[in-house]
Amino acid sequence: MLTVDGLDAWYDHSHVVQGLRFEVRAGEIVTLMGRNGAGKTSTLRAIMGLMVQRAGSVRFDGREILAQPAHTRYHLGLAYVPEERRIVPGLTVRENLRLGLIAGRERHTERERIAEIARTFPRLAERMEQEGSSMSGGEQQMLAIARAMMARPRMILLDEPSEGIMPVLVDEMFALFRRLKDEGTTILLVEQNVERALALSDRAYILDQGRVVHAGSGAELLADREIQERYCAV
Repeated sequence: MLTVDGLDAWYDHSHVVQGLRFEVRAGEIVTLMGRNGAGKTSTLRAIMGLMVQRAGSVRFDGREILAQPAHTRYHLGLAYVPEERRIVPGLTVRENLRLGLIAGRERHTERERIAEIARTFPRLAERMEQEGSSMSGGEQQMLAIARAMMARPRMILLDEPSEGIMPVLVDEMFALFRRLKDEGTTILLVEQNVERALALSDRAYILDQGRVVHAGSGAELLADREIQERYCAV
């Protein structure tokens, strides 16, 4: 579904992603791992069209998208949940969810989609009329993911979804990722919770200084403590 080939990206003069190559097959959960500053978030941003300076190839479902703007990638079925969550203050949970369809072609399905989201995210169902930014960090993260799911993306990019979240909500979140996979959503995940991410992932790539230095199945990398300690310890 996604093929990244020779991807380069820069922040000003910093070459943060260097000749990156990896792929994500339809229906997989694939995790990008590495220490802080390894280039993981920059990779997601480049895939989504949010890095101004970029080169190489990014193909989504066989179509070259590197030169396409972010909104075109969204319409093709890519969704992105950034680390910052970006819940809009002053809007209720329901209103934040509606933003997930505001630029979509399925705005007429809003009521149906919110009902589906409520079944998938029971915590949000209880808080539809509550201001989104007044919820806990974990609940806000769920809202950010739910908002991205409103347009029924074929693939979702998730950046550090468990960061700063209480353990009980982390459990719910990883169970949610498994359900999304079972329902056919492809996931590219950036996550510092190494054991949980690898246990969930079909495959994983470990980045160091903007390059892939190791790749393998989730099970293989979960069993390799030396690689984890060398490249993933915070």
